Amino acid sequence: MKIVPSTPAIVAEPGGDTPALRLFALLEVLAASDQRHSLQSLVEETGLPKPTVHRMLQQLESAGLLQREGDGRHYGTGTRLRQLAENLLRNDSHHGARHAVLRRLVEEVGESCNITALSGSEVVYLDRVETAAPLRFYLRAGSRVPAHCSASGKVMLAQMSPAQRRRLLAHAPLERYTAKTITDLALLEREIARVRKQGYAVDDEEFLPGLLCIAVRVPREGALSNLCIAIQAPSMRLDAERARQWLPALQRAALALSRIDADTTAGPRARA
Repeated sequence: MKIVPSTPAIVAEPGGDTPALRLFALLEVLAASDQRHSLQSLVEETGLPKPTVHRMLQQLESAGLLQREGDGRHYGTGTRLRQLAENLLRNDSHHGARHAVLRRLVEEVGESCNITALSGSEVVYLDRVETAAPLRFYLRAGSRVPAHCSASGKVMLAQMSPAQRRRLLAHAPLERYTAKTITDLALLEREIARVRKQGYAVDDEEFLPGLLCIAVRVPREGALSNLCIAIQAPSMRLDAERARQWLPALQRAALALSRIDADTTAGPRARA
């Protein structure tokens, strides 16, 4: 029996009914929405027998592709699957085009810039170009920063519903890194409401003392985006007011990245 997810885009190809493809299709069902999935809900969505789905979930969990949530009944993406997604974003064929956009932004503003994505409750640096200035913070590609105290993280959190944020942050304590870190959930919600209204976020020494960052989301037509682009600089060179003056340059770079991703999604035939 084939898995036939409710989303047309992930229906299995005819003739592709193999054990490996069935496992992959189950992963697609789990990744297609933010909805929490239990064994029973997956049985209902896939139409597969309950023992079959249970066996598939055990295989995926043992491989680190899925993990059981705290209640023991629901499943979410595992560390290995998230790492695979991050590697794809970092190393796909359009990495060079994205890196060129990042380099042009650094040349324009004169400070370090990075492209980030949300991975669980953390922000991962997919790419980064450093400023030539002698005073700078070294955060290489692959570095991780908690979402609640980073500009990119707050932008990502702002596009979620309150229920999604609660689920995400339930297993990630709002740890204090500096005197300015927001560790109260009500205050964080207030900050996120401000970010949603203004369309950008600022990390004013909330993760590292002396580091200021401003970030915007890379827009994606018709869907939520999991990419941000940000400018970082020592607070002695950059304050929040001056950072806001760089918003037009940051937004132009975000649109350029959006066009690259749209070109990727369109595929070869659309570009022909």
